[in-house]
Amino acid sequence: MEWQGEYLQDHSFLDCLLSGVPGNLELQQVLDDTEEKLKLNALCIEQRLKELQVELNDTWTGEKLPCTTDNPQWFSPSNFSSLKPSCTGHQELLDFLKALQHFLKTEQGQEETLLLLLLDISSQCGVSFPSPPSGSSFQLTSRTSLHAVGDDFSIDVQSVWDDVRLHLRRFLVDKLQCSQEVGHQLHHRVAFKTQCLQQLLFLYPESEVLSKYQSIQSKAVQDLLQNSVLSSPGETNFDKLVQAHQRGIPSICSMIKEDLQMLNGIMEPSMTLKFLNETYLSNITDELSTLIEKICDLQFKENVMHATKMGKSKQKGAVHAMALQEQPKKGRNFYLTSHQLRCLAQLMKSLLCMEERILELATEVSFLNCGGEAASSIQGMLKKTCEDTDMTPAETSKQTAEQLLQVTEPAVLEFDWRCAFKDLAPAVAHCVKVVLEDICVKRLQQEENFHSSDSSRVMDLCSLQQDDQICLPSRTEEPPQRIAKFCADIMEELDMLLPLALACRKDFLQEIIENFVEVCSKVTAAVLTRLEERSKEVPLKSPIQNLHTLLSTAIHVLQRLTQYEARLKDASCKPLFPLSVQRYQELISALQDQVTSYCVTVCTTSILQDPESHHWGDPKVFYEGERCSFSIQMWHYYLSALRHDLWSVLPPSLAQEILAQVLSQTLEMLVQRYSQARPTYRRTLQIRTDITAILLCTENLIWSLCSTREELLHPSRDICPWIFSIHSHCNHLLTALAIVTSPLHSLFETFQKGPGDLSSLSTSENSSYHLLQWLRFIKSSLFSQESLGILSADEIASQCHLKLMLSQPSCNLSLLLQTLLHNRCLILKVLLKISNYETDEKGLSMEAVFMVLTSLNILPKSLYFVLESYLDEQQLWDHLYNLPDSSKPETEVLKCLRLAVTKPIMSAVNQIMSMVYAWQAAEHHGTCQHRQMAPESLLNKIPKDWNYVPRELKRKESGKSFTKLVAQAVSFIFTNLPTMIASLPVAVKYLFYIGEKKLSRNTVPLKQTGLLIWTFTSYLCRTLDDGNAIELLTGVALDRWSKETLGLLSECLQNIVGQQKGIPKPVVQKIIQNMEVQRPQWIKGQLQKARKLCTKGAFEPAESTVVQEKGIASELTEQKIGMMVLDICHKPGGSEYLRQIYHIIQLNEEYLKTEISTVKDSAAEPHQRPLKLNHKDSEQQQQPSVFSPLKEFCCIGSNKFDQSAITEWDWDWSKLLPGYLGLSQVTLRALLANRWEMQEAAALEDEEKTLVDHLQETYFDKSQGT
Repeated sequence: MEWQGEYLQDHSFLDCLLSGVPGNLELQQVLDDTEEKLKLNALCIEQRLKELQVELNDTWTGEKLPCTTDNPQWFSPSNFSSLKPSCTGHQELLDFLKALQHFLKTEQGQEETLLLLLLDISSQCGVSFPSPPSGSSFQLTSRTSLHAVGDDFSIDVQSVWDDVRLHLRRFLVDKLQCSQEVGHQLHHRVAFKTQCLQQLLFLYPESEVLSKYQSIQSKAVQDLLQNSVLSSPGETNFDKLVQAHQRGIPSICSMIKEDLQMLNGIMEPSMTLKFLNETYLSNITDELSTLIEKICDLQFKENVMHATKMGKSKQKGAVHAMALQEQPKKGRNFYLTSHQLRCLAQLMKSLLCMEERILELATEVSFLNCGGEAASSIQGMLKKTCEDTDMTPAETSKQTAEQLLQVTEPAVLEFDWRCAFKDLAPAVAHCVKVVLEDICVKRLQQEENFHSSDSSRVMDLCSLQQDDQICLPSRTEEPPQRIAKFCADIMEELDMLLPLALACRKDFLQEIIENFVEVCSKVTAAVLTRLEERSKEVPLKSPIQNLHTLLSTAIHVLQRLTQYEARLKDASCKPLFPLSVQRYQELISALQDQVTSYCVTVCTTSILQDPESHHWGDPKVFYEGERCSFSIQMWHYYLSALRHDLWSVLPPSLAQEILAQVLSQTLEMLVQRYSQARPTYRRTLQIRTDITAILLCTENLIWSLCSTREELLHPSRDICPWIFSIHSHCNHLLTALAIVTSPLHSLFETFQKGPGDLSSLSTSENSSYHLLQWLRFIKSSLFSQESLGILSADEIASQCHLKLMLSQPSCNLSLLLQTLLHNRCLILKVLLKISNYETDEKGLSMEAVFMVLTSLNILPKSLYFVLESYLDEQQLWDHLYNLPDSSKPETEVLKCLRLAVTKPIMSAVNQIMSMVYAWQAAEHHGTCQHRQMAPESLLNKIPKDWNYVPRELKRKESGKSFTKLVAQAVSFIFTNLPTMIASLPVAVKYLFYIGEKKLSRNTVPLKQTGLLIWTFTSYLCRTLDDGNAIELLTGVALDRWSKETLGLLSECLQNIVGQQKGIPKPVVQKIIQNMEVQRPQWIKGQLQKARKLCTKGAFEPAESTVVQEKGIASELTEQKIGMMVLDICHKPGGSEYLRQIYHIIQLNEEYLKTEISTVKDSAAEPHQRPLKLNHKDSEQQQQPSVFSPLKEFCCIGSNKFDQSAITEWDWDWSKLLPGYLGLSQVTLRALLANRWEMQEAAALEDEEKTLVDHLQETYFDKSQGT
């Protein structure tokens, strides 16, 4: 128990969050540390209470001291009467108080010294200075302590003490009012204000102190809001009201955060919540009510004046105006414009955000009521709300400080700002409906005018602002790229006024939400009617592009309705827009079918109808055998244009689905055509050329239709029916090419034996090998035999990953991360090598790469794969032994490593500095700014029977504290060392683990601690020795005593881990020896715990979750990739870093392909060239790409549409034909019959006739004819 009693700071919790998804070892370490600290905290509390019990034994007048469980009751004022009274002389006490009074009047600026003296006397001697309310009698009977002053005080003693208290109160109140000038850091202001309040509580009762502080803060809130309104010239209006609250709310939230942290250590949680209610929330409601009432009066007068002007010519109008003027304030109606409603919506949005922020702040300090529920939940109304009485919010919110302290039930935050809008609610409810309907009518009319005036009838589009979402959207939640402008304008108005409905949880505000829901239904119904009208015009009057726009617009409206319903739905869960949602779902389905059927019809009835190209019986060669059919090239061009149109408008997944369906259905027609074609000898080459071109074009398109590797390599007939059918159709085309157009000699060599026993061959059309057979022959460089085996179907080349990722409609973060990790992070290594691993305007950000890779705790080797060659070439492994300071030049890699390693170090240093400040206050009886000793004349007046010893003399006599305090700091560091190491990213720990093996200076101390712990403690010691760095971190200047303490702490740490040079100081040896005596082998045990977290065994569990072969993650499932992406995106800037990497890859696609091929095929050095990247390039990549008709017509993807190369395609018949030995005999006979050699009157040579006759005898029944 001695250890726990000596080192209380060991049990404090360090602010070290685990990096990413923690491993089992790190998580277990943190849980064990937490459990141990909780137990030690309980033991320390029990020990301190027992020590206090022993200390008070001599002062207790009763027979027996209360038991330990009742210890908190000892501090109740009712128990002070049981303490032994003291017999301090009346004159002696009066002389002391007059000396205090004289000292304050004669010495300027000595209030702090006097306060510290009184506090020191009270704590050391047990003197309880009375603190009755101002103006009350001087009673001490219930506040007498160890050596308390006698009860028979005269009026003169009371008068002198009240004068001293009043002087000190003015000083402390002035300090509180100037607390914002203390510093910019929150914890400094909180500590300053806490000290002031504690000193006030020493002088005055709690109710009076809180009342005074409440008035200070209330005035600050009122001044802040009023000054924000008055800062803009002119009359108060809605614009000024919104601007005032938008400027003032952040400051108010900051003030609330300060008071929550400060009062949490002084008051009960329920009292703190009451304080917040009365000081902040009610004041905000009062000021808001006053401002809104003033604005309503002005608005009402404007409406009356307008009504008067309109009715001047008619007496009826004048009578109506007089009636309006005579209306009472309650129930009066006036009109609000669209701009005014927007302002109110912005105001309510700000107040909702503030309400949520206050709830978060209150939750952070863990206010729990007796029932276990969070007491910080915001209650929307007071015990007596404005709707129940005729009182204004200002009248209902007034309570005295005594009521603040009388809490009889669990308190909640009562932010009743909605009551301020009570009188405004009828007008808002009416005007929301009128304004939105009016806007809808105007926008629809504008769309009609634009549509009728534009001869092309192309709808006006606008891009949607993509919200940064941390969660990856599902396919149904993917937002469209662009929609119709008229709908975007209407939905923007609905979005702007949505906060009006979200804030309406009061009964008297329900009309607003009801009208909003009603007008939403009407507006969206009007939009739907317009969309249906425009869809009927396609294609007779409007182009097909309008159909894409209509589909994306309908999807956007449906998504918005779904979001509104999710946010507005009440506890009954009753659907708000059932009919609208159903109608939009039906419209979307109809439009999708219309788009697909139109595109397929265009292809089948127009583009693919080419009589000249498809005259298979023509004895002439088609265009001298130098090109494919025109219809095939136009089919490819049409699909490329369709892909661009869908990509630039629709959500990515829907665009892929539509294009896949069109491609599949058109391929089906082509399969029918070429399977039935019976060409002449001179037209056989055309069929081979056409099918080759079709397969090449389909291969180029299919990459953009698959969002995952699984869809490309293992398409399911149920999940991906269109991808599956595309593969099937391509295989059928390849079959037709092989059987119908292959050379007769090659065909005969393969099929001369007839059908025979083919059971040993794979005939399953569902096998990946058979399904992807056409890709193996049309793109052999990416789809090798090995990569398509059943056991290794997930293994494809880096170029395949790269092409799949860059073919997507937009940045697919999951696919991007999978590509970056493939082949030992090859893509990242190439990019970083080109940029020389440094960050500049035209290079890849090392910070982005580092942040992404250090978030992948299940892949600890990823960072090592990327940095291995660079650290070897630059010989930087030795630099890990001693990371450079930020003040010295360093590479980007070392800088990122230093920032990762030092993050928990900064948390530890902050905690150590808090300990230093606490020691300083204890040893020097105050902060470093107030160390002046009270004069001897004042000290001599202290009553002798109090036995007071000045703090400075007592400290010099003890002479033990300095080494004890340093030992406490050492103990704190080693207690938290395993937790700090556990908080480091696993990838960083693995890099240091490899570096430890590579280091040349493998000294004995390094073997004991390991490289990471060695570097960690080395940097910690350098930080403790660097006073400038600590002052920059904490914002407080260090004095000589603090620097000496930190320096001694640094020497102790260096000595323990073996980093100290020379002979250690005697005081260092003494500190370490004392700690070793109190707890033998404890420091060594803590070092071993930390060491265990950065050895090989710590990385094996992480590696076991992902089976790795040759450094490539082979079992990274889509779920694991999604979890890693979410983890990255939850970190600040994570999604932006991923997109930055994506844009760099996108800009350098061709160069990366070349470099990857170079790395894969040879060991030659890659060609150095600067990366294409600047901010303009990134912004351009986010804009819809421009379609180039000439380029798309002449190219297949990035390759040229080379007619001669397609015509002369080198088919390996010896590998292709054997794959069809297991082909259905019906299919084989039908295709064989289509060969020109099998046709009647075919001009064959003798050798050819012999081969044909053999095949006919083998496969055809002559009795039935051919």
